[in-house]
Amino acid sequence: MPDKKTIEKARKDKREGKSPSTQAGEFVHEEIDKVRRGEHGARSTRQAIAIGLSEARRAGVDLPPPKKGKVKESTRESAEYAYEVGQGERKPKRRPKVSKAVSEVLKHEPKNTASHAALSRQTKGAASRRTAQERSAAAKKAAETKGASSRSAAARKAAQTKGASGRKQAAKKAAETRSHRPS
Repeated sequence: MPDKKTIEKARKDKREGKSPSTQAGEFVHEEIDKVRRGEHGARSTRQAIAIGLSEARRAGVDLPPPKKGKVKESTRESAEYAYEVGQGERKPKRRPKVSKAVSEVLKHEPKNTASHAALSRQTKGAASRRTAQERSAAAKKAAETKGASSRSAAARKAAQTKGASGRKQAAKKAAETRSHRPS
């Protein structure tokens, strides 16, 4: 069961006009944290992500299940069921004994699947399967939904991480933009 904070963060993302996958990201983050704390385990990084996406669907995030042929049929059916529950199209079956048994088994699964290195490998692999055009479109949409203050903060952070040369370049650019403003 997701925390109230996680559900509220996802709702905030929705109000800000962010995509369903971004809203679902809050649930994935929570699942990764659970694995790291040892409350859950996962055989792979993908499994941890899938559990987070399932919780997002059940919580009502408008994240449609994957299309036929993209994933295993049983995975797709499970996602479809979670989506219908979240959209209020069906009542969830209560199976607490199975749920408890599953969570006990998950506790004994490896925890290193949620390590920074494992998540980095998963992210790079997922990005490499997308075209440059798709990645570019996603970045443009992210910039649109970020807001001016967040963009400004991101630019400052980027300048800091570049080091002294980055700070000089950022200062130079800022001076140029001030001098080009109409009076």
